[in-house]
Amino acid sequence: MTVHSVCNESDLAVGKQMAIKLEDKTILLFHLESGFFAIQNRCTHLFKSMTKGKVIDGCRIQCPLHRAEFDIKSGEVVKWANFPPGVQLMNALRPEKALTTYPVTIENGQVSVEL
Repeated sequence: MTVHSVCNESDLAVGKQMAIKLEDKTILLFHLESGFFAIQNRCTHLFKSMTKGKVIDGCRIQCPLHRAEFDIKSGEVVKWANFPPGVQLMNALRPEKALTTYPVTIENGQVSVEL
């Protein structure tokens, strides 16, 4: 495991997110009311980038392609792909799978992510 310093705590306002390239991965870093969280950038349904995903209720991210929703803190599936109508047929081949999450620490105002 490698710890990467990614930004200052003040660089990312509450309610905002940023994509960060670390090693061979792109992760999304979120600053929620309850702290900082990091998840993989690719939806587990069809691997669409989540960079333009919609944050819902301040704690879930929705994939912009098929509207799968994931809990930002745990990576768990909240709602599986459901758009457009008929995509559910594909879901038999693509069962629900949580996003990978990464530990985030803050020390002296510096945000770090562990891969």
